[in-house]
Amino acid sequence: MNLAFLGMAAALGLSAAGSAFGAGFAGMASVGAWKKCYASGKPAPFIMVAFTGAPLTQTIYGFLLMNFIRSSAAGNPGLALGCGLFGGLAIGFSALFQGKCAAAAADALGATGKGTANYLIVIGIAETVALFTLVFCLLLLNG
Repeated sequence: MNLAFLGMAAALGLSAAGSAFGAGFAGMASVGAWKKCYASGKPAPFIMVAFTGAPLTQTIYGFLLMNFIRSSAAGNPGLALGCGLFGGLAIGFSALFQGKCAAAAADALGATGKGTANYLIVIGIAETVALFTLVFCLLLLNG
């Protein structure tokens, strides 16, 4: 069994799983917030679609990490496995908790109609963990 291939699979699989959970949480909250808006006669903010989709970018980061592992795995399959497992896990958790932030943002925006910029900033901060992880794993793999 090639450890590098396991690392590649883990990088993509764990990142995508986090994206799925995060988008699911955010999507359910957005639908609930829209329902409350419709029921009270208020406009339903379309920006909640962006809240829902925000965790999906971590799947792209997992794909990129998978490709970086493939490109540099020949020298150290253990490092490739470690970067895939722990990098994929960190990216996946970033997506999961980004989705939870987005869910709270959808609920708050639906209730108040205010704070969109603040909510997007918080969602972006959660994304930063995934970006840092991707860059640091790339540095490890190319070191």
